[in-house]
Formats: sequence, structure tokens, C-alpha cells
Amino acid sequence: MNHQMNAARHPYTYVRRPLVEPDWRRLPGWRGVTDAQWRDAQWQRAHCVQHAGQLRAVVGDLLQESFYADLAADRARFATMSMLITPQLLNVMAPDAASDPAAFTRAFLADPVRRYLLPVGSDRHPVWPSHPRARRDSLHEAEMWVVEGLTHRYPTKVLAELLSTCPQYCGHCTRMDLVGTSTPQVVKARLALKPVDRQELMLDYLKRTPGVRDVVVSGGDVANLPWPRLETFLLRLLELESVRDIRLATKALIGLPQHWLQPGVVEGMGRVAAVARARGVNLAIHTHANHVRSVTPLVAEAARAMLDAGVRDVRNQGVLLRGVNTTPGDLLDLCFALQGEAGILPYYFYLCDLIPNAEHWRIPVHQAQRLQEAIMGYLPGYATPRLVCDVPYVGKRWVHQVAEYDRERGISYWSQNHGIGLQPADQDRRFPFYDPIDTLPEPGRRWWADGEGRP
Repeated sequence: MNHQMNAARHPYTYVRRPLVEPDWRRLPGWRGVTDAQWRDAQWQRAHCVQHAGQLRAVVGDLLQESFYADLAADRARFATMSMLITPQLLNVMAPDAASDPAAFTRAFLADPVRRYLLPVGSDRHPVWPSHPRARRDSLHEAEMWVVEGLTHRYPTKVLAELLSTCPQYCGHCTRMDLVGTSTPQVVKARLALKPVDRQELMLDYLKRTPGVRDVVVSGGDVANLPWPRLETFLLRLLELESVRDIRLATKALIGLPQHWLQPGVVEGMGRVAAVARARGVNLAIHTHANHVRSVTPLVAEAARAMLDAGVRDVRNQGVLLRGVNTTPGDLLDLCFALQGEAGILPYYFYLCDLIPNAEHWRIPVHQAQRLQEAIMGYLPGYATPRLVCDVPYVGKRWVHQVAEYDRERGISYWSQNHGIGLQPADQDRRFPFYDPIDTLPEPGRRWWADGEGRP
């Protein structure tokens, strides 16, 4: 009775659930894969799925031909990212599906992790696959490069893009303009300098710019950088007295935890963390989980290994994606798994950026505001994530910081409190962000359909 009364008072009831590593042997192509092979980072990398033929080899006859036709349609018309899925992530898709092909295909299509890692044509919005204001480099990061790959967007922080590849590719990637190989829709931009020359220029800029105290080391994904090269770069960063925070961005903690469990990586991180601790520098890892299914015992083991090596924090920066995590229950399930079971701090959830062919993933600002309100009071305050909108030419803003909001046309307006890039602040200007058109009331949809909002 007390449980029923509690459920009536509170929309979400916490129940502790142990993390689960699905049995990869349920899939025909992996029936002979041993535990040792599964834990091996090189085996994982060598067996990534990069095209439909490799997917068939893993799932056998479990997926119907209709799925492959749907996948091919997406590759031909919409995909902005090439296909690259680690076995670790493919294994968490449809983990409990029946082995009947029709039932498995339905479960696979409905799977939330599949929705952002392996999009198909029927996922995309039939009328508005792209917003008219969508842009390849939606945050204009390349405009803010002070040297190639080094974005100085905030007064005290920079983003160092050391490489343009990842162990896996997400369909909603904010850097789809640069990251990964080209698709029929997107000929990717390229980093022109040799990695060693690019890193030298980055370090030289930081030496000359002591107002920068915080460096996000990213790409791409730092897990794709050979560890000795990454360690050398980090140790040289730590020689700079002005640098007080270093954050390593890696979705591979979720998608390839085996990488972060390699003895050479763990020992190397211990060396870097010891130097950071001696110099009073905060060293953290930022990862990217969007659904509770992707948080498995191996992910928790990798996070603990990094914390035990001396990393101060492991934090999660997810993206709010329709059909994945935009209900209070889905978001809280993910946050409790991260914080309570894996030792990963829920930090940010971003509105999906205004990139091409992403409208089926995006949600309006007002829905994000309601989500923020709905999750308050369940998690510890330090582990309650902030829901943010990354506004072009403004930066990250909590979703309740909107200055003006035209709900009918789906245009929110945001203000600057500091300059963006190397430009001075323009505190009188309002910068727009756009809700997905299919979520607008009918007059707003008609306004956009008539072309009134096109640039």
C-alpha cells in the first residue's frame, strides 16, 4: 500500500537495477567469441560494423530484408556520418529480442541506441528532414580556430581537436562537418597540418595566451590517438602554469571501454594524473552516454579504472534525442545508472544541434524546460544534470535562460554575456535558436512551409 501511495505522489519511482552486459553469443556471428576476445580492445576495433554486409555477418537471418532496404535508403539520401559501430555498442541493441526475424526486426528498429548509431530512412522526418537553418558546422567552431583545430570560443576555455576520427560514429554528431569519412551527402572538411605541427601550434598559442585556464582535449575521440602521443601532449599541457583544468573527451568510455582498460592506458593515465595532482590541475574525463542500455558492467569497470588511476572526475555529456531519452523516466534511469552504478557524474544534456537531417532527433526548447523541471529532486544535487542549449555565437545556456521565445514559430532568442571567439560581447543583440518545425502549432508550420523563415 505504501508503495502504491508513493507511486501516486511521484511520477518516477527509483528501483536499483544492476548493470547488465548482454550476452553477445545470442548473435549468430559472435557465438564463438570468448570472454577474453570480448575484453580485448584490438578485437573490438577489428570487428566494428562498417557496412551492411558486416551487419549481416553478425546478426545472420535475424534482420529482415526490409531493414537493409531502409538502411540503404538512409545511406543514399540522408546519412551525414559513415557507419562505424563497435561490437560493444551493437551488443546493447535489442538485447532481449526474440529470435524470430519479424520480432527481432521490430525490436531492433525500436531500440533507442540503434536510433542514433544506426539511423534508417524511415527514422527521418518525411517533410522536414532538415531545418532550413541547419548548418554543417552549426556552432561555427572552425570560424573560431586560432590555429587549426584549436577553437577559442569562451574567454577562459579552448577546445583542442587533435584528430578527426572516433572508434564509433553517432548520427547526431555536432562535428559532422569534420569527423569521419565522407558520405554521399557530406564531403568532409579535413585537417591539413601534420598532427605534430598542429599540436605545436596549439601549445604555442596557449603559452602566449595565459587567460586560458581550461583545455578540452577532443577530436574526434582521444581514444583514437595512440596513447604515447596523447600522454606526451598532456604532459606538455601540464607544464603551462596557466592551465588549471584539462578534460579528455571520449565516447569510447561507453562505446569501447576495453580501450580504457588496457594496462598501458591505465598506467599512462596514472602517470599523467600524478603530475596533474602534484601541480593542482583538475584532470577529468568527459564521456557520452545517451541511454541506460549503453551503461554496462564493462563501462563501470573502465570508469573505476580511470578514477583509481587518479582522474578527478568522470562526467557524462549526453544529447537529448527523441525516441531515446526525452521522457523523465528514460533520463532518470540513465542518470541513476551513471551516477549510482558506474561512478560517472551526469553533467550536461544538450539539445541536439542544428545540423542537417537531424530533425527527427531534436526536441523544442519548451520540452527541454519541462524535462529539467521533471527530474529535479530525484538525484543528488551534484548529480542532477543541467539541460543546455548550445546557441550559435552565444555558447551553452541552461534551457531556462532564454531571453525571448516565439513558441508559435519555434524561435528562441538568447543573449551574450561575453564575447564569442575573439569578438567582443554584443549584449544588446539577441541570437536565435530554432525548434523542430514538426513540433510547432499549425500556424507556425505554415509560416515555415511558406518560406517566411528561410535565410
